[in-house]
Amino acid sequence: MPTSKPNSRTSGRQRAQPADAYALARRKYLAGQRIDLGQLAEELGVNRVTLYRWVGSRDVLLVEVIWRLTEETLTREWEKLANVRGPRVPRMLGAYLRDTMSQPGARHFLVTENERAMRLFTLASHGFQPRFLAAVRYYLSLDIETGRISSPLAVDDLAYVTVRIAESYQYLPTIAGAAPDPDTAERVLTALLRA
Repeated sequence: MPTSKPNSRTSGRQRAQPADAYALARRKYLAGQRIDLGQLAEELGVNRVTLYRWVGSRDVLLVEVIWRLTEETLTREWEKLANVRGPRVPRMLGAYLRDTMSQPGARHFLVTENERAMRLFTLASHGFQPRFLAAVRYYLSLDIETGRISSPLAVDDLAYVTVRIAESYQYLPTIAGAAPDPDTAERVLTALLRA
């Protein structure tokens, strides 16, 4: 009678890889489940040290999962606006904010951990903010190049202000105790970003 339980190598199951950790975390996030590294490690069949080497801390993993979703959403919304007249950035960001609040996992995270979300996504040290700023800067530059937006501000300054306005309406629960308001964010950005 065997005295040890079979491991993944002897049971025929493939060993988990770092990509599996990100995929599982993404599924849990989208389902509105809390991402717990201990539980992830157990489900993947690896120890916590291995998981930590792969993904870093919970905050690092959250930022990476959410950034990938953000990038997909921005790209999708931008492509939808290809033939729309006028500035596209306000509409893209409004759609992104609405999409975030309509997705159960994102809404759950923003409602239950709004302060953490605000910290993770607005502080440059967590990695989300520089990427989000760069993406908004890129899309603003496309609107400027095509004459959809005209501004005396440098594109870097315009990107910074645009991101801060969008964020201020997303993090209203922490800032002012009010509900997130993507529609007002889009209206304000539309008034600011004009040809």
